[in-house]
Order: sequence, then C-alpha cells, then structure tokens
Amino acid sequence: MQLRNNLLTVEVSADGAELQSIKSNVTGHEYLWQGDPAFWNRRSPVLFPIVGKAWDGIVNYGGKKVEIGQHGFARDCRFDPVDNNDESTLSFRLRHNEDTLRLFPFRFELEISYTLIDERITILWKVTNLDTGHEMPFQIGAHPAFYYPSGQFKANDLNGYLAFDSNIDLTYELIEAKGCLGDRKYPLDLDADGMLPITPDLFDRDALVIGDKQLHRVSILSAQKQPYMTVLFTAPVVGLWSKPGAPFICIEPWYGRCDCVGYNGDFADREYTNRIAPGQSWENSYCIILENI
Repeated sequence: MQLRNNLLTVEVSADGAELQSIKSNVTGHEYLWQGDPAFWNRRSPVLFPIVGKAWDGIVNYGGKKVEIGQHGFARDCRFDPVDNNDESTLSFRLRHNEDTLRLFPFRFELEISYTLIDERITILWKVTNLDTGHEMPFQIGAHPAFYYPSGQFKANDLNGYLAFDSNIDLTYELIEAKGCLGDRKYPLDLDADGMLPITPDLFDRDALVIGDKQLHRVSILSAQKQPYMTVLFTAPVVGLWSKPGAPFICIEPWYGRCDCVGYNGDFADREYTNRIAPGQSWENSYCIILENI
C-alpha cells in the first residue's frame, strides 16, 4: 500500500505493518534500507510485545514462563488494513489470536498508522488492553534502517555523522551475554561540533543503547555535515545499530529494552515496560523527517 505527495512516495506492507520504501519523487533517492539478506533482510520491523531479547529467551508473566523470540511476534504477523477515509494515512490492525496468546497471554489490539505530510512521516502506535480484569504489560519499539547518505559503506572513511538534541555527557550501554545488556555505561565520544562520527568500526560491538530519556532527536548528516534525515521521538530509549560493512544505520526509538544479563524477574517489572489498565489504550508516535529531497 502506498502514500504519495509531490515530495515522497511511501510504501507499507500489511505483513508486519512494516515500512517498505521511502523514496524521493524529485531525485528518485531511496532512503529506507531495502532488506538485502547479505546483511539484514528486514527494513523497518515493529517490535512488540517485547523489545530485544529476554534472558535465556524466557519471559515470566506472573509466574507463567513462556519462550519468546527477540523483539516479539508482531513483525511476523499479517495485519488487517483499516479504512480511515484519510488519503494521507495508512492504518493497520492486529488483534490477539490463538498463536499470540501462547506467547503473550493477553487480549490486545495493536493499531499502527503512517501519515505523510510534506517531508514528514508520522508513525502512530495505539495499543489497547481488551481484557476486562487484568492489567497488560507490554513493550513496543521501532527498528527503521536508513541508507547512509552516500548509499555505500566506506570501509576506510567516514559514513557520515549523527547529531543529537543533547551533547552533554551522553552515555550508552552495550549488548553483552546472550543478547542482553551489561551493567556498564560508556561515554559517547563526540567531536568538537557535538556530533558522533559514523566510523567503519562504530558498531563492531553491536548496538549502542542510549536510555534514561537522554535523547529525543537523532539526525543523520553526510560526511560533509550536510543534513540528510532526522528521527524525532519521545521514547525513553533509542538504539543505534548497523551490521559491520552494511550501508545502512538504524535509529530505533524504544518504549522498552532487552533484559539485563541474568534477569529472571516478572515481565511487568522489566525496565521500561509499559502497563495498560483493563479496557484502556496507550498511544505514542515518532516522526521521520527527510532533508534535501
């Protein structure tokens, strides 16, 4: 399914309600990674009802232990298109079923909407607890991958820069054992302009996880520091990631995060877990803004 204006054409699939393409109508440039399996076969999966990995792959729901894969199941589900009578918006809906209840024992509805206005794409998540007697814990996150401004990975040179809405004593954490977070925080080394150089080895140790609401804007700039694109969000955590040698970078707003190493507590007590009262809904969004279209 497609959204189009004079600047951009945006494509979204009902499979996973996943972004498939963000292309300039002026230059023909594709901003969104196209899922080459040589590096990573996804493009912009939705992470729900968990973000990241659970310790030993096991989630504890109030004493009921369930094996669940990294980032949950929504990215592998077929969503139903929703007719919202708005030519600038595409909406999709997923509801619990027998398969989801085996992995996540809660009755839910997840609606995802994409709205294109000028050079801005707004992605809205609405999660509803359909149970009448139980609070529902959940996590949700985005995982969009964007081509570097040059469209190529430069093994011996900068691939661009990342700019932030804060550059004072930023820290990040790293994924360690079994895909879970270690207990150390590292300073983010910025240049004199407060930017992070995207060096060829930046992601050799996997994702950089920046939590504690340190950031709400991440921009990609070219190697000449020309603006390329921006992600705006209110999420408390953002992950920055790429495959070594791949020509893309992911900017991932998360309302959630993987377990810490050794965590075996209840899912509802997992850091950055959200809770919805019976019959209530939770909404949040993030925006992708394209430059030099």
